[in-house]
Amino acid sequence: MPPFLRPRLAALLLAPVLALAGCGEAPPASSGAGFAGLGESAEGYTQARPGTPLRFPEDHGAHPDYRIEWWYLTANLEDEAGDPLGVQWTLFRQALSPPEEAPPEARPAQAPWVADQLWMAHLAVSRGERHAVAERFARSHSADPSEGRAGQAGAVAQPFRAWLDDWTLATRVEDPDADTFERLTLTAFDGEGQERVGYRLELTAEGPLVLHGDARFSQKSSDGQGSMYVSQPFWRVEGEVVLEGETHAVSGQGWLDREWSSQLLGPEQAGWDWFSLHLEDGHRLMAFQLRGGGEAGGDYRSGTWITPAGEPRALAPDELVLTPLATSSVAGREVPTRWRLEVPAAGLDLIVEAPHAERWMATTVPYWEGEVVARDHATGAPLGLGYLEMTGY
Repeated sequence: MPPFLRPRLAALLLAPVLALAGCGEAPPASSGAGFAGLGESAEGYTQARPGTPLRFPEDHGAHPDYRIEWWYLTANLEDEAGDPLGVQWTLFRQALSPPEEAPPEARPAQAPWVADQLWMAHLAVSRGERHAVAERFARSHSADPSEGRAGQAGAVAQPFRAWLDDWTLATRVEDPDADTFERLTLTAFDGEGQERVGYRLELTAEGPLVLHGDARFSQKSSDGQGSMYVSQPFWRVEGEVVLEGETHAVSGQGWLDREWSSQLLGPEQAGWDWFSLHLEDGHRLMAFQLRGGGEAGGDYRSGTWITPAGEPRALAPDELVLTPLATSSVAGREVPTRWRLEVPAAGLDLIVEAPHAERWMATTVPYWEGEVVARDHATGAPLGLGYLEMTGY
């Protein structure tokens, strides 16, 4: 994309919902439309609702009738020497206008620069105190016949491929009749020489997809807003990571989230804290806290306790306790980087802490995203690894 176009596109991306990734340069005040506009009404779009049927492989691809969605991968890895690394890759889509009622073949021809879909992708690599970040933007039109195959950005279900420019998450399965989401390759690099950063990773699913929430719908506020939410928390990851021009062979485990919605939050919700944990006994845990939007003006919490076999148990707001214990000064903000996380129904009482606080995503829409270590609250024994995302600080 020509550099002179990027400020305009970046400004558009700050509209609801690509701001889903974080906050502006200062913590946002409540506007009555929820954090970053995610509580605004979304007339004309399809709404995420309990009981909405999911269809795979179709739902691995884009949903242009919904206002927002993302493909969000995080991974806790080790290099050849056993040193930890973290990686993130995220592709966001935002519709600029509700879908037209007329079928594509009946719509007027679109001018080359007309777009009804905006895309943003983020890349991050973390190792010790080092944290490298890159981002890219693109546009597309959902009525374009090339959309989904040869456009600048898009996502198709079968064979699976999601991309922005040459940043690509794509299937390694050659049989078009098989589940082409089970084995993927992620390729994303940015910069040259000592500034080179990125990765080529092979993802192999060693467990099933997990459906969150109630009837496939993940509620985000007591008023009923939410999203369709599916995860693949069982990725085995192998490949190579480049950081500051150095290449490292890596392996580890990853977590990929898929969400789509049109009105994600309630009007008074100011940000969120989201955890994904791989525990050493094979269990997985997803937990989040939306600040505001709960009963009597409190916070709204939810999560999913996942067995080693991939069987999910939805956690109600009163079954999950998240308590910030300590903050770190990051990018001029006080960000909670040490938490107590309790799930009494699972006998779980954890201290979840970021070993390195400097994980600020200094992107157009900034936020905090980094690796965490989970330990037993009583004994301090290590119990797992994961990722934490925090917005609105």
